[in-house]
Amino acid sequence: MVATSIVQTVSSFSSLAVPLLGPPLMARAGLASESIGLVSAVTSAGICWCLACGGPMLSHHGPVRTLQIGLACMALGLFILSQPLGLIGLLGALAIGFGTGHNTPAGSQILVRTAPPRHRALIFSVKQAGVPLGGALAGLLVAPLVLALGLSGALWVVIGIALLTTLSVQPFRRRLDGDRSAGRQNWGRALLSLAALARSVAVLRAHPSLPLLTAFGASFSVLQSCLTAFTATYVITRHGASLAEAGLVVAVMQVASMVGRVVLGWLADRVGHALRHLALQAVASTAAVGLLISVGSHGSWTLYGCAALVGVTAIGWNGVHMAELARVAPLPLVSDVTSAAGLFGFIGSICGPLVFTLIVSSTGSYDLAFIVMAVQLATFALASVIVLRRGKARGG
Repeated sequence: MVATSIVQTVSSFSSLAVPLLGPPLMARAGLASESIGLVSAVTSAGICWCLACGGPMLSHHGPVRTLQIGLACMALGLFILSQPLGLIGLLGALAIGFGTGHNTPAGSQILVRTAPPRHRALIFSVKQAGVPLGGALAGLLVAPLVLALGLSGALWVVIGIALLTTLSVQPFRRRLDGDRSAGRQNWGRALLSLAALARSVAVLRAHPSLPLLTAFGASFSVLQSCLTAFTATYVITRHGASLAEAGLVVAVMQVASMVGRVVLGWLADRVGHALRHLALQAVASTAAVGLLISVGSHGSWTLYGCAALVGVTAIGWNGVHMAELARVAPLPLVSDVTSAAGLFGFIGSICGPLVFTLIVSSTGSYDLAFIVMAVQLATFALASVIVLRRGKARGG
């Protein structure tokens, strides 16, 4: 868990530094500030590419080496984004996404071997807490780095951290990569294979609950990706916050998410009924976003409080979701199932920011865009409750 948590935290720190730098990055590229949604969407496309076709790569190299390759890809992507290349810089976002995509299947493959079943949701939630921890660190550190070193200098610091982390997890490789399939030499070809994509989707037939769980993750991802991509820009453009103040709001949201993931994972282990838990959390997430846009402008402390509530609810779902995926998946297919479910989640992460950007571009309203993203999650939650009740009625 130490290796996976370290990589998860640094990957999150590196990737979430990008939307925090949205306004200056887009200004350098000569684009409107809401165009940071394009960067977020392309990053998610890179994650989808990894999750759809990266399974043979994971089997060949083992989880730790795969995580190291992912960190190297992130460093390369950040280097490309640090250059004033305009839309060509989106290739950097693609590389960042491909590097980030390895965290879920590789981490799940490591943890499912060692996590006691009665604590599975808690342990997966602790691992996933690295995502908001990295986001909180980005929120606290990125703005001071920009002030001290400039935009390019700040990105170089993030690149250095990613590369150092690649070296730091090397001692874990001998123990955790021992069962890799060294004979699978065609992993590079699989990265461009439509057959590999089809196999990664077909694995979701392994259990009746997997399609609904996967759809739930995609719906949550739509809202989470918009909150991650646009919160900093939202508080800068609507509330007139500085880059440092926007970073603090994001840090509060991410810290609250980190605490929420652990607490909600502990609660899910004791209460059970993960799908019902996720449905209730979806409704709470919608209410939290409504509070953020309706009362978040009533002073700094109100804004921080609403951001924290959003973090707990709308960004604190991943650990419970991943633990339930691992629980229902056949043991040999855990990494494949989490990859396939994550693929659809990140398709949601592509669509969410793109639709959000279109709404803001056509209406000028961030509030309306956030409402649309939140309502789709509540609607799906209510529909899933109906499906679950009908399923129980047929079974009982």
